[in-house]
Amino acid sequence: MPQRRNHSRSRRHALAAGAALLASAAAPGAIAQGAPAFPLRTVTIVTAFPVGSGPDAVLRIVSEKLATRWKQGVVVENRPGGGGFVAIEAARRAKPDGYTLLQLDSEHVAALPYLYKQRNFVTLQHFDFVAPLFITPFFVAVPTNSPWKNMGDLIAAARSAPDKVSYGSWGPGSPGHLGGEWLGFLTGTQMVHVPYKEMGQLFTSVANGDPQWSFASLPSSQGVYKAGKLRYLAIAAPKRIPQMPDTPTMTEAGGPAELDVNSFVSLLAPKGIAPALRDQIHADVLAVLADPQVVKQFATFAFQPLSWSIPEMQRRAQARAEQYQMLIEKAKISLD
Repeated sequence: MPQRRNHSRSRRHALAAGAALLASAAAPGAIAQGAPAFPLRTVTIVTAFPVGSGPDAVLRIVSEKLATRWKQGVVVENRPGGGGFVAIEAARRAKPDGYTLLQLDSEHVAALPYLYKQRNFVTLQHFDFVAPLFITPFFVAVPTNSPWKNMGDLIAAARSAPDKVSYGSWGPGSPGHLGGEWLGFLTGTQMVHVPYKEMGQLFTSVANGDPQWSFASLPSSQGVYKAGKLRYLAIAAPKRIPQMPDTPTMTEAGGPAELDVNSFVSLLAPKGIAPALRDQIHADVLAVLADPQVVKQFATFAFQPLSWSIPEMQRRAQARAEQYQMLIEKAKISLD
């Protein structure tokens, strides 16, 4: 046990050191005089998400706009798998010159240090935040014929039959998995986690009642939902969203008000990117995200474009890491 606490402290110290470093480097400023123009050639964005997924779709929207803005090609390279490590390893050894960027979600950034203890991999020791992209909320999805009409029903079922209620996710350590652990923690219930490799397979299985429920983003589950095979009990957020105005919030549906399950997706660069270059890319991405056409396209996915500064991204990642450390250690989750 003492050894485990030392590992936790080292990760906290690493994240804190990363926060201090990024905060000190994030002062606003123009591109340094005499610095070479950027970009002069094609930029590659490696993503941990598969082709056709929501994050992939919006990344392609952003990359097309960046290509127009930069007058250079922007290539999206999909490297899903390995809990994010396939994409991470593909980008990690690239030069920190802005020509290789990496799309990850908040779980890749904040949860990996605790999920893979033997690797002792702290994402922000190897990458720097460059720009935010979007944040997505998650819904609680059940089969259309589920007897549960609200979150109160789901929680009551879990309390009456410990380890009998099952929930699915798109992999260990995903927001769907950790969100389920958080719901269990807040309600004092114990449910069975069933991981899947593919989102499509997950929601087809939920529609058939095995597992009995899952968290779901709007784009990943809408096909099954529109086919009339899924219902949303609640959105795990403090407010309803325009895309699903009739779906109640967690509190309205009888669930714990603290349960706010979301994921934010960002662009990162290999560690050591020049602050001026990072700030240029950050400004260019935020300009693209503010484009009314892009905002409208993001809205179809229920993705909210972000305008966070670099320090704000770091603060959010630190808060998420502290929450995930607690959940992962309490649930004794290890992917080593």
